[in-house]
Amino acid sequence: MLGLKLALAVIIEFAVFAGLLFGPAGTLRWWRAWLLLGVFFGCAAATLGWVLRDRTDLLNERLRLPFQAGQPRADKILMPILLVAFVGWLVFIPLDVFRFRLLGRPGPLVSSLGLVLVFVGWWLEALAMRENPFAIAVVRHQPERHQTVIDSGIYGVVRHPMYAGAIPLFVGMALWLESYAGVVLAAVPSAVLVVRTLIEERLLRRELQGYAAYAERVRYRLIPLVW
Repeated sequence: MLGLKLALAVIIEFAVFAGLLFGPAGTLRWWRAWLLLGVFFGCAAATLGWVLRDRTDLLNERLRLPFQAGQPRADKILMPILLVAFVGWLVFIPLDVFRFRLLGRPGPLVSSLGLVLVFVGWWLEALAMRENPFAIAVVRHQPERHQTVIDSGIYGVVRHPMYAGAIPLFVGMALWLESYAGVVLAAVPSAVLVVRTLIEERLLRRELQGYAAYAERVRYRLIPLVW
């Protein structure tokens, strides 16, 4: 059943991403978008093989619906806001590339840097999932899974490496798809993630034993030496 759920999730996610990119573009002849989709799902397959192969419990958790018991009301409100912000940003990029052209296009070198940032973002998120068996998709305490504080690996550098990985991922996608305006607009879903970081911190400090002490040891939430 897990394999079937996973295959169905991959097919749906691919179809949605492709629709959000190619629909507003009005064409399938956009090689950068095809390559980005290939990179995305190649990275996802590598993550499954490297990170989640022996963690079916975490994989099952990440395939659950984004609204769950024990999830704070603030996160239930923020989840649809994050979804709308991400979808709106993603739809805007092809509109800008093929219609608006608001801030021009980056050159080949800068756009290639964007693809590097996509890989960096994925790598950070994969490291986080590799290190943290409690890295589920919603904000909630997980006593039924005997959740503990994870402070090893990348969690010894920043407290929220998955969110930290999402930011270069957003910027890299927009650069690779040749939209400077998309880079600017990436600030919107990134800002929502920052707010979600604060919601998660408040819950974990209150409910997860040892988290307050961990936050004192690892001072930075997302960006070392900055915040």
